[in-house]
Formats: sequence, C-alpha cells, structure tokens
Amino acid sequence: MKKAWIKSASALAMLLSAPLCMAAEAVHWAYDGEAAPAHWGELAPEFAACGAGKNQSPVNVSGELKAALPKLRFSYTTAVTEVLNNGHTIQANFAPGSTLRLGDHSFELKQVHFHAPSENTIHGKQFPLEGHLVHQDQDGRLAVVAVMFKPGKAQSGLARIWQQMPEAANTKQAFDGKLLAGELLPRKRDYYYFSGSLTTPPCSEGVSWIVLKQAVESSDEQVSHFSHVMHHPNNRPVQPLNSRIVIN
Repeated sequence: MKKAWIKSASALAMLLSAPLCMAAEAVHWAYDGEAAPAHWGELAPEFAACGAGKNQSPVNVSGELKAALPKLRFSYTTAVTEVLNNGHTIQANFAPGSTLRLGDHSFELKQVHFHAPSENTIHGKQFPLEGHLVHQDQDGRLAVVAVMFKPGKAQSGLARIWQQMPEAANTKQAFDGKLLAGELLPRKRDYYYFSGSLTTPPCSEGVSWIVLKQAVESSDEQVSHFSHVMHHPNNRPVQPLNSRIVIN
C-alpha cells in the first residue's frame, strides 16, 4: 500500500511538470459515424494519443487508494464573459483571475463545458450530465475539475447559462449578467484524483483530473434542453485505467 502511494505521489509530481496543449480543431471529428471516438486516433497524426495513449480519459473511478490528498482551494472571483456552441459542447468562458490551488500549485480557470451523459463514471454509475471546469497554469499544464449532475431540481447556475446558450453550432454570444463558477459546485469538495488526458482530440495526456465526489442536482428539462441543442450524446466512452491508480 505504501509503495502504491509513493508511486501515486511521484506521478502527481511528474504530471505537474509536463506542459500540454488544448484540443485541436483543424481536423473534423465527431461522436458518431466515421469520425467517432473509436476512429479519433486514425484521423490525423496529431490525434495518435486517442488510439495509442495509455493514460486516457474519461475513466470509471474504481479501486481507489486512500490517501491524504491536498485540500482544493477555489478562488473563483471572476465571471462568465461569453457562451459558445462549438458543435461539440456548450462552453462558458471566464474572465482572467479565478484560480484553483492544488497543493502548492496554482491554476487559472479558463472555461467550463458540458457532456451528456457523463464521460467519467463512478463505480460504474453514469450521470445524466457532467461539467468540466478547465484550468491552466502559467506553463500550460491543465487541471480539470469534473462535476456530476444528478436528477433533481433545476440548477440555478446551469439555468443562467442555458438561457443564453447559442443553438447554432460555431456561434457565441456575450454573457448578460454575472455568474461565478462556484455557483456550479457542490458544497462538499471531497474528490478523486487521477492522471488522464483531454477527452477530445488530440487527447493529450498529462492532465490532472479532479472528480468531485458530491453530485449537484439538475432537472430533467435542463438535461433535455442541452441534448436537444447538441442533437446527439457528446460523451467519449470510458477508457482503460491500465496501470494508473485513482487516489481519494
């Protein structure tokens, strides 16, 4: 058990020292047909990790190793500036200045986007909706906080984004009002941690994944509205953990 934790701590240190790039958009990819996830690795050389990578996301969170993870420190002080529909998801961009501290490491919040149904699963359970809050440090390293949404009452933060989401692909609009990212988070911030990748091409590895244990409620109508705008599920299938360890 001690050896496993030492390996996990070493992996975390290595992960926070490896810069990577955001998703590429030049090559057409999709969630169905000939450009579906099973074929992403064949679409372009720069997408090779989608097929050959060994530390891919999403995953089924399971077999966790208990450890003293650092407390997450959220300082979400800046608001959404615009909402865009890029044809793959709905994304809300934030003004600079909001940060997440993971241990002694600081990341700036860039955007939040959504997947229905959820991409990550927890002990085999899939959720109707998952939000990804994407953060980046000054060297290009990424940390993604994943928030699961479970059936329940309408979520106020989602409602405000949904009211202004463009329905046409490749369009965006300025956000009217003030919405902070903390309004999308659960009260409890316990989490699972693992090393993973972008869940869209180019599937770059070296991403710090932080999956919050507590889900937030959202209504069936909110999930249906998102799915209607997307026209199809936009979740990449779960990828093998291989030799990775999930820490909690």
